[in-house]
Amino acid sequence: MDSKLTLKLDKTVIEQAKEYAKEHQTSLSRLIESYLALLTSKEKKEDEFEISPFVKSISTGVSISNDIDIKKEYGDYLIKKYK
Repeated sequence: MDSKLTLKLDKTVIEQAKEYAKEHQTSLSRLIESYLALLTSKEKKEDEFEISPFVKSISTGVSISNDIDIKKEYGDYLIKKYK
Protein backbone atom coordinates (compact mmCIF):
# COMPACT_ATOMS: atom_id res chain seq x y z
CA MET A 1 0.00 0.00 0.00
CA ASP A 2 1.41 3.37 -0.99
CA SER A 3 1.40 6.24 1.45
CA LYS A 4 2.23 9.94 1.10
CA LEU A 5 5.37 11.49 2.62
CA THR A 6 6.30 15.17 2.72
CA LEU A 7 9.99 16.11 2.81
CA LYS A 8 11.77 19.44 3.04
CA LEU A 9 15.00 19.40 1.07
CA ASP A 10 17.39 21.90 -0.45
CA LYS A 11 16.04 23.13 -3.79
CA THR A 12 19.30 22.33 -5.59
CA VAL A 13 19.28 18.76 -4.27
CA ILE A 14 15.71 18.31 -5.46
CA GLU A 15 16.55 19.60 -8.95
CA GLN A 16 19.61 17.34 -9.20
CA ALA A 17 17.62 14.35 -7.97
CA LYS A 18 14.86 15.00 -10.51
CA GLU A 19 17.44 15.18 -13.29
CA TYR A 20 19.06 11.94 -12.08
CA ALA A 21 15.66 10.22 -11.96
CA LYS A 22 14.84 11.45 -15.47
CA GLU A 23 18.18 10.19 -16.83
CA HIS A 24 17.51 6.79 -15.27
CA GLN A 25 13.90 6.71 -16.49
CA THR A 26 12.35 6.48 -13.03
CA SER A 27 10.32 8.73 -10.78
CA LEU A 28 11.74 10.68 -7.88
CA SER A 29 9.36 8.83 -5.58
CA ARG A 30 10.62 5.44 -6.81
CA LEU A 31 14.22 6.61 -6.47
CA ILE A 32 13.72 7.67 -2.85
CA GLU A 33 11.75 4.51 -2.07
CA SER A 34 14.56 2.33 -3.45
CA TYR A 35 17.19 4.23 -1.49
CA LEU A 36 15.25 3.97 1.78
CA ALA A 37 14.62 0.27 1.14
CA LEU A 38 18.37 -0.22 0.65
CA LEU A 39 19.18 1.65 3.87
CA THR A 40 16.71 -0.32 5.93
CA SER A 41 17.30 -3.73 4.36
CA LYS A 42 17.47 -6.51 6.96
CA GLU A 43 19.69 -8.59 4.69
CA LYS A 44 22.72 -6.39 5.30
CA LYS A 45 25.56 -7.88 7.23
CA GLU A 46 26.19 -6.33 10.64
CA ASP A 47 29.75 -5.29 9.71
CA GLU A 48 28.72 -3.83 6.35
CA PHE A 49 28.59 -0.05 6.12
CA GLU A 50 26.87 2.28 3.70
CA ILE A 51 28.96 4.20 1.17
CA SER A 52 27.58 7.71 0.86
CA PRO A 53 26.40 8.99 -2.52
CA PHE A 54 29.10 11.68 -2.37
CA VAL A 55 31.87 9.11 -2.02
CA LYS A 56 30.39 7.10 -4.88
CA SER A 57 30.24 10.24 -7.01
CA ILE A 58 33.98 10.96 -6.62
CA SER A 59 35.05 7.39 -7.32
CA THR A 60 37.35 7.20 -10.34
CA GLY A 61 37.49 3.46 -10.75
CA VAL A 62 41.30 3.59 -10.76
CA SER A 63 42.89 0.96 -8.57
CA ILE A 64 46.21 1.51 -6.78
CA SER A 65 48.60 -1.33 -6.17
CA ASN A 66 49.01 -2.39 -2.52
CA ASP A 67 52.79 -2.66 -2.84
CA ILE A 68 53.35 0.98 -3.86
CA ASP A 69 55.93 2.95 -1.85
CA ILE A 70 54.00 6.12 -1.11
CA LYS A 71 56.95 7.97 0.46
CA LYS A 72 59.15 7.26 -2.58
CA GLU A 73 56.40 8.27 -5.02
CA TYR A 74 55.75 11.49 -3.11
CA GLY A 75 59.48 12.23 -2.93
CA ASP A 76 59.80 11.70 -6.69
CA TYR A 77 56.82 14.00 -7.22
CA LEU A 78 58.39 16.76 -5.08
CA ILE A 79 61.76 16.45 -6.85
CA LYS A 80 60.06 16.78 -10.23
CA LYS A 81 57.87 19.66 -9.01
CA TYR A 82 60.70 21.79 -7.63
CA LYS A 83 63.29 21.25 -10.42
